[in-house]
Amino acid sequence: MDISEYSYVVVGSGLLGAVIAERIANQLDQPVLVIEKRDHIGGNCYSATDPTTGIEYHKYGTHIFHTSNEKVWNYVRRFITFNTYQHRVLSCYKNRLYPFPINLATINQFYNRNLKPYEVEDFMASLRQSQLGQRADGGRRDAQPAAGPPTAGAPTNFEEQAMSLLGRDLYEAFFKYYTIKQWQVDPRHLPPAIFNRLPFRTNYDDNYFFDRWQGIPEKGYTHLFERLLANRKIKVLLDTDFFEIRHLLKKDACLVYSGAIDRFFDYKHGKLSWRTLRFEQEIIDKADYQGNSVINFPEAEIPYTRIHEPRHLHPEKEYTGNKTIIFREYSLADQGDNPYYPIASEDNQRLLSLYRKEAAQLKNVFISGRLGDYKYYDMHQTIDRALEIFETCILPQTSTIHVV
Repeated sequence: MDISEYSYVVVGSGLLGAVIAERIANQLDQPVLVIEKRDHIGGNCYSATDPTTGIEYHKYGTHIFHTSNEKVWNYVRRFITFNTYQHRVLSCYKNRLYPFPINLATINQFYNRNLKPYEVEDFMASLRQSQLGQRADGGRRDAQPAAGPPTAGAPTNFEEQAMSLLGRDLYEAFFKYYTIKQWQVDPRHLPPAIFNRLPFRTNYDDNYFFDRWQGIPEKGYTHLFERLLANRKIKVLLDTDFFEIRHLLKKDACLVYSGAIDRFFDYKHGKLSWRTLRFEQEIIDKADYQGNSVINFPEAEIPYTRIHEPRHLHPEKEYTGNKTIIFREYSLADQGDNPYYPIASEDNQRLLSLYRKEAAQLKNVFISGRLGDYKYYDMHQTIDRALEIFETCILPQTSTIHVV
């Protein structure tokens, strides 16, 4: 088929685009065109095998699939098998490793205590009270602005939310400078919801997630996308910029766009701001470099935020070589060229509302995904969103779309 003949067009081959394309092809039995600007499918979930070590790695940072959504879990398992990997993160502070997110082991190790779970709440309350009058910068002239105590009432920003739960010491050690490195903004200017994504436990459970199901695709994430896009009715165009060919597409086609929403409207109201990531890859002449898949580095003096060692993501594989591969992760500002994380500032939310009003006026055009909704989605949330769009938006309009 010529691209002008497709009644269904999907922009982006990440999870949102791939799931919707799969549903259109397999449930509606209709041809669908997928347009991808990168040279590979899978978006930021793309995985590959390092030729030197033979280790499966995630090109755009470690991705752990986790969900308690039974519908999503059952859907994705139609296509792949997951391994038994459970995500456990460590944080390196002052050259000592602590379980992270914070749990009872972190607290006991940090304060050299032997607290029982039922003692944690009183201990943390006393810490918060005793630390209210302390200077967070320790009197250093070159330090970042001192953390202030939580204001009365509900926390209004990241710092207040963190300190209301953890007190000053743990916040300073594990969150403040890590957050500044990651977002390049004072934590007092970030919403409390960002902190709420991290669990806090008063027992020794060191699993990063609370979800019922968790794992890594045994054959890698790229295999998942190959399966999702396997139907012959799905045509994928790689290395293709949607905006360069959009004039060639069918005028009344049903369009699903998973790119940045401001780019779709040619930035007419202004540009949304993002954070992006840069990865520094290194082959190490050791079978195991750090003993864990992810270690955080929250101190201001260390420029990267974490080190990934992907060999640990596949406990079911026997990597027998004496080399490993690691990735140091750096966080950077981005102007939309390689967006990862939306920045939920008031200015960005104002721009987003203008673009959403524009999108609401379009017929048979669905803009979504992390970039389209300008919202931080985990993988399972993206799949759920894709199924929702297909079931509630595309299916009901099938009769109004002229199909081939």
